[in-house]
Amino acid sequence: MTLKQLRATADYVHSVLTPTPQIRWPLLCQRTGADVWVKHENHQPVGAFKVRGGLVYMNELKQREPDVTGVIAATRGNHGQSIAIAAGRNGLRAVIVVPHGNSVEKNAAMQALGAELIAQGDDFQDALEYARELSEKEKLHFVPSFAEPLVRGVASYALELFDNVSGLDAVYVPIGMGSGVCGVVAARDALGLNTEVIGVCAAGAPAFALSFEAKRQISTDVVNTMADGISCRVPDPLALEIVLSSVARVLTVTDDEIRAAIRYLFADTHNVAEGAAAAPLAALLQERSRMQGRRVALIHSGGNIDSNLFAATLTVAN
Repeated sequence: MTLKQLRATADYVHSVLTPTPQIRWPLLCQRTGADVWVKHENHQPVGAFKVRGGLVYMNELKQREPDVTGVIAATRGNHGQSIAIAAGRNGLRAVIVVPHGNSVEKNAAMQALGAELIAQGDDFQDALEYARELSEKEKLHFVPSFAEPLVRGVASYALELFDNVSGLDAVYVPIGMGSGVCGVVAARDALGLNTEVIGVCAAGAPAFALSFEAKRQISTDVVNTMADGISCRVPDPLALEIVLSSVARVLTVTDDEIRAAIRYLFADTHNVAEGAAAAPLAALLQERSRMQGRRVALIHSGGNIDSNLFAATLTVAN
């Protein structure tokens, strides 16, 4: 992706959305020993970064296939909200498949945006496979969780970050299906920067980390993490190819580390973080000695955590 392409896509995104802030929080700097900037994608209208990619994907789909009438996607919540809001803007039916036991509040948000919700399977991969099947039966356009327009769209947040914060040594990015981390890579490379991009997975969903270590795709049979936004068990091959070639390292963080990071983010910034969004801080804290005095950014990917889970997380002693 060229810088011209990324800038043009960002211009479209900014015609719909206001750029989100990147803020240096002194208490986080004290806690980590680094010069820490947080990119607040939790300030998006749907509370997460995914909306950028959904808007771009749906706009280009409608231009390319003007007769399309509906779309279908699988999600744990944020991708689904993105597709729902973008489909609504383009007058399209949106069917969203989630696994059983999905976030109650993310489900409610998707339905409030006009999505038809279907619960199927035990995890994201089950929901994804069912969505592919149903797309053929219902004659709906299947929207994948990783695709070039999605990456171009979410790369707009990385451009905002790099344009506003110079000299970043590293950016920590949660890895779900890969659009976020690949968007950061695309922006960094297009701008010709030397910033390290560090991917972060949950220890209970380590497929990308295992694949990075082995230099080949490795899937897992199950996922077990409270961070639903990064609960991937089958890495997308195209996303993995970019991660393998362009990411410095991929770290795993435990659910206990994620919960602690949620508490720290709330205490130090008064922002609510869902599990995936707290994973970058958890990873930075793992690398505290390595990152002393360095200038780093954390991608706060979203704040869509169920209120009961957030309350339970806050009540645990640090």
